[in-house]
Amino acid sequence: MPRYQSSSVEGARKAVAARLREVRLDGGLKGHELAARCGWHKSKTSRIESARTPPSDADIRAWCAACGADGEADDIVAASRTADSMYLEWKRLQRTGLRRLQEARMPLYERTKLHRGYASHVVPGLFQTPAYAAALLSSVSRFHGTPDDTEAAVDARMARARVLHQGSHRFALLIEEAVLRYQVGDAEAMAGQLGHLLSVMSLPAVSVGVIPFSAQGRGMWTLETFDVFDDQRVHVELLTAQVTLTAPSEVGMYIKAWTDLRGIAVYGASARSLVADALGALG
Repeated sequence: MPRYQSSSVEGARKAVAARLREVRLDGGLKGHELAARCGWHKSKTSRIESARTPPSDADIRAWCAACGADGEADDIVAASRTADSMYLEWKRLQRTGLRRLQEARMPLYERTKLHRGYASHVVPGLFQTPAYAAALLSSVSRFHGTPDDTEAAVDARMARARVLHQGSHRFALLIEEAVLRYQVGDAEAMAGQLGHLLSVMSLPAVSVGVIPFSAQGRGMWTLETFDVFDDQRVHVELLTAQVTLTAPSEVGMYIKAWTDLRGIAVYGASARSLVADALGALG
């Protein structure tokens, strides 16, 4: 797994490693003895116990069996899968295409009361038009080499966007001005997207702040795209993976970053003017 400095992910993996070490010690085995019983190199035991190598389900079951602790295996496998779910590579999330990924997120969006987000590269998914989403998702599919189900994925993304008009949800999204200028799809698709964004900005449940290129007193650098769900959960989008953070200290750090960025964003007429300028630049 590529390294991502997250105490949530690292802490969960270290907890699994510590439990496996306890199982070995309780079984009265040394590291090389366990390795011999499992049929692997002794360095693998060390790497697993130091959380450098995440164990597979089979590794955990073999480990517990070698220590005479088969009854421990299911719980440790479950803990390992939980740790693994905090860092999910896109190739795993998208292995059957993009539609299921869009649908899988629906329950989270439906139960979230306050959704805060920051977009540094593309228009947030909730605000996308079908044409913009199709251009974006098809490029994602090509890059990651996943099954191309763009049409179905776009339909699922549009269905998810209905949450903007339902229930008592609130949405507070921050967008870098660069997002308005990066052309996704052809000029017609981009023009339609910017026009749609102007419409979304008028929704009563939505607050959109645009961070201008010329923002003064910028104390927070451009970050990766992230979303905060009800102060409980953060999704961070990397090139290779989605990272889910639930540790209060880390969630709080992203809320602090969002708050700092909000302080340099413009709203209302000023934000709409930046969108209109980008629209006009398309000719």
